[in-house]
Amino acid sequence: MANCSPSSDQKPDEMASMEHGSENDVKVHVFSSSSELIGKLHEKWSPEQKKPYPAMYSSVVGGIILDPAMMVIPIDDHMVHRGHGVFDTAVILDGYLYELDAHLDRFLRSASKARITSPFPRSTLRSILVQLTMASQCKEGTLRYWLSAGPGNFLLSPSGCPKSAFYAVVIDDVVSQHNDGVKVITSTIPMKSPLFATMKNVNYLPNVLSVMEAEDKGAFASIWVDEEGFIAEGPNVNVAFITDDKELILPSFDKILSGCTAKRLLELAPKLVEQGRLKSVKTADLTVEEAKRSTEMMYIGSTLPILPIIAWDEQPIGDGKVGYLTMALSDLLWHDMVAGPDTQRLCVPYIN
Repeated sequence: MANCSPSSDQKPDEMASMEHGSENDVKVHVFSSSSELIGKLHEKWSPEQKKPYPAMYSSVVGGIILDPAMMVIPIDDHMVHRGHGVFDTAVILDGYLYELDAHLDRFLRSASKARITSPFPRSTLRSILVQLTMASQCKEGTLRYWLSAGPGNFLLSPSGCPKSAFYAVVIDDVVSQHNDGVKVITSTIPMKSPLFATMKNVNYLPNVLSVMEAEDKGAFASIWVDEEGFIAEGPNVNVAFITDDKELILPSFDKILSGCTAKRLLELAPKLVEQGRLKSVKTADLTVEEAKRSTEMMYIGSTLPILPIIAWDEQPIGDGKVGYLTMALSDLLWHDMVAGPDTQRLCVPYIN
């Protein structure tokens, strides 16, 4: 049995600063002070490099953090060790937050399903996110935010967590249209049940495994098919199809996440119907066989906004090339994102 007790002649400060060995001669450093630990955390972040995460908000500390080394959450947060949390994302583009309100509404619907009560009213959450984006000085990227049952203990029940927690981080990244097509596969990883699929929660292990499965097969990502054989969604995106007679069809949202960008596309796409380029726009149940007969196929998501799909399970979609209607829809969404503030966009004071 290993002896974990310190020898009687060791002083407390010596015990704190020494490196302890194990039966395998692995030495684990013991940090003697918070300043030493902070110094170690800073080693990862060169002062010259561009910060990928220029700002974070934490309700645990009650403010905005600009030092990436300090962007942490408690290990006993229920979201960390039990997955009891929800999240959402909004795009930052040219000084604007795109569809923040739509994402925030879905965020709070997810929190309600997860039985997490926000520590702040909706108006305060929104104000925090706007102020965080301003403080970040980020012109282009994403804003991601979480509601957690909060820190408290390591038990299964959140009853010992005195207060829920709200976190948000700005991610500096490139947001652009995608002109090249990708290959996808049908996932063999079981998809989430409707309760969890319609709630944007942090339990993304099935999503992660489905992407890894696709990458193992040389594909970009995957498509889930439900128990009844109907098309569901991608690992973190919606999927859409254009039929031979130029119908745009998205799978019904009954059992999958109601994508904010997908719903916006459904609002914009009728413009192509008016122009005679599309016959109709709708949501419907679609079998795998019907879907694979489509002439065009695409992923839809906040940061894409549309990603053409040219092959599925090694079978070409249409002629195996990026479709012109897919790009027409991509142009519609992209123009909506960059056109300027309207009912869909939130103006953040522009950063020079």
